Amino acid sequence: MTDPIADYLTRLRNAIQAKHRVVEVPASNLKKEITKILFEKGYILNYKFVEDGPQGTIKVALKYDPVNKVNAIKKLERISSPGMRKYTGYKDMPRVINGLGIAILSTSKGVMTDKEASELKIGGEVLCYVY
Repeated sequence: MTDPIADYLTRLRNAIQAKHRVVEVPASNLKKEITKILFEKGYILNYKFVEDGPQGTIKVALKYDPVNKVNAIKKLERISSPGMRKYTGYKDMPRVINGLGIAILSTSKGVMTDKEASELKIGGEVLCYVY
Protein backbone atom coordinates (compact mmCIF):
# COMPACT_ATOMS: atom_id res chain seq x y z
CA MET A 1 0.00 0.00 0.00
CA THR A 2 1.51 3.32 -1.01
CA ASP A 3 -0.79 5.70 0.87
CA PRO A 4 -1.96 4.41 4.28
CA ILE A 5 -3.72 7.71 5.17
CA ALA A 6 -5.87 7.53 2.02
CA ASP A 7 -6.69 3.92 2.91
CA TYR A 8 -7.70 5.01 6.44
CA LEU A 9 -9.97 7.78 5.13
CA THR A 10 -11.49 5.45 2.51
CA ARG A 11 -12.30 2.82 5.14
CA LEU A 12 -14.06 5.49 7.23
CA ARG A 13 -15.93 6.78 4.16
CA ASN A 14 -17.05 3.27 3.18
CA ALA A 15 -18.22 2.47 6.72
CA ILE A 16 -20.20 5.72 6.85
CA GLN A 17 -21.84 5.00 3.51
CA ALA A 18 -22.74 1.46 4.63
CA LYS A 19 -24.09 2.85 7.96
CA HIS A 20 -21.73 0.70 10.05
CA ARG A 21 -21.36 1.46 13.75
CA VAL A 22 -17.72 0.35 14.11
CA VAL A 23 -14.86 0.17 11.62
CA GLU A 24 -11.49 -1.55 12.13
CA VAL A 25 -8.36 -0.01 10.60
CA PRO A 26 -4.73 -1.19 10.68
CA ALA A 27 -2.87 1.01 13.17
CA SER A 28 0.07 3.38 12.77
CA ASN A 29 1.20 6.32 14.89
CA LEU A 30 -0.05 8.86 12.33
CA LYS A 31 -3.48 7.17 12.10
CA LYS A 32 -3.70 7.11 15.90
CA GLU A 33 -3.08 10.88 16.04
CA ILE A 34 -5.67 11.57 13.33
CA THR A 35 -8.18 9.39 15.22
CA LYS A 36 -7.53 11.32 18.45
CA ILE A 37 -8.17 14.62 16.65
CA LEU A 38 -11.42 13.31 15.12
CA PHE A 39 -12.56 12.24 18.61
CA GLU A 40 -11.58 15.55 20.27
CA LYS A 41 -13.44 17.56 17.61
CA GLY A 42 -16.58 15.40 17.92
CA TYR A 43 -16.53 13.69 14.53
CA ILE A 44 -16.42 10.15 15.97
CA LEU A 45 -18.10 8.65 19.02
CA ASN A 46 -15.16 6.70 20.44
CA TYR A 47 -12.03 4.77 19.52
CA LYS A 48 -9.92 1.94 20.89
CA PHE A 49 -6.37 0.90 20.10
CA VAL A 50 -6.06 -2.90 20.03
CA GLU A 51 -2.56 -4.39 20.22
CA ASP A 52 -2.83 -7.66 18.30
CA GLY A 53 -0.04 -8.90 16.08
CA PRO A 54 2.89 -6.79 14.96
CA GLN A 55 0.87 -3.75 13.88
CA GLY A 56 -2.33 -3.60 15.92
CA THR A 57 -5.68 -2.14 14.89
CA ILE A 58 -7.81 0.90 15.64
CA LYS A 59 -11.51 0.34 16.32
CA VAL A 60 -13.44 3.50 15.52
CA ALA A 61 -17.06 3.92 16.67
CA LEU A 62 -18.80 6.23 14.21
CA LYS A 63 -21.10 8.99 15.43
CA TYR A 64 -24.66 9.20 14.09
CA ASP A 65 -27.53 11.57 14.85
CA PRO A 66 -30.10 9.43 16.75
CA VAL A 67 -33.11 11.03 15.06
CA ASN A 68 -32.10 11.38 11.40
CA LYS A 69 -29.40 8.65 11.32
CA VAL A 70 -27.02 11.14 9.67
CA ASN A 71 -23.29 10.79 10.31
CA ALA A 72 -21.30 13.58 11.97
CA ILE A 73 -18.74 13.42 9.15
CA LYS A 74 -20.08 14.83 5.89
CA LYS A 75 -16.85 14.56 3.90
CA LEU A 76 -13.30 13.28 4.32
CA GLU A 77 -10.95 14.62 1.66
CA ARG A 78 -7.28 13.66 1.24
CA ILE A 79 -5.23 16.72 0.25
CA SER A 80 -1.54 15.79 0.30
CA SER A 81 -0.58 12.53 -1.37
CA PRO A 82 2.73 10.70 -1.76
CA GLY A 83 2.97 11.86 -5.39
CA MET A 84 2.09 15.48 -4.67
CA ARG A 85 2.71 16.87 -1.21
CA LYS A 86 0.83 20.02 -0.18
CA TYR A 87 2.48 22.27 2.39
CA THR A 88 1.26 25.50 3.94
CA GLY A 89 2.66 28.22 6.13
CA TYR A 90 0.78 29.58 9.11
CA LYS A 91 -0.12 32.76 7.20
CA ASP A 92 -1.70 30.79 4.33
CA MET A 93 -3.61 28.28 6.46
CA PRO A 94 -6.55 26.71 4.56
CA ARG A 95 -10.08 27.49 5.77
CA VAL A 96 -12.42 24.52 5.42
CA ILE A 97 -16.00 25.62 4.76
CA ASN A 98 -15.19 29.09 6.10
CA GLY A 99 -14.04 27.71 9.47
CA LEU A 100 -16.80 25.13 10.04
CA GLY A 101 -14.62 22.15 9.11
CA ILE A 102 -11.05 21.28 10.08
CA ALA A 103 -7.84 20.68 8.19
CA ILE A 104 -5.50 18.14 9.77
CA LEU A 105 -1.82 19.01 9.43
CA SER A 106 1.41 17.16 10.10
CA THR A 107 3.79 19.71 11.61
CA SER A 108 7.16 19.71 13.32
CA LYS A 109 5.27 19.78 16.65
CA GLY A 110 3.10 16.77 15.75
CA VAL A 111 -0.27 16.21 14.10
CA MET A 112 -2.80 18.99 14.79
CA THR A 113 -5.68 20.99 13.35
CA ASP A 114 -5.32 24.14 11.29
CA LYS A 115 -6.50 26.34 14.17
CA GLU A 116 -3.94 24.91 16.61
CA ALA A 117 -1.15 25.34 14.04
CA SER A 118 -2.18 28.96 13.43
CA GLU A 119 -2.07 29.70 17.16
CA LEU A 120 1.43 28.21 17.41
CA LYS A 121 2.43 30.03 14.19
CA ILE A 122 3.75 26.91 12.46
CA GLY A 123 2.97 25.42 9.07
CA GLY A 124 3.17 21.89 7.78
CA GLU A 125 1.82 19.28 5.41
CA VAL A 126 -1.96 19.41 4.91
CA LEU A 127 -3.09 15.78 5.31
CA CYS A 128 -6.87 16.05 4.92
CA TYR A 129 -10.01 18.11 5.29
CA VAL A 130 -12.88 16.94 7.52
CA TYR A 131 -16.38 18.43 7.64
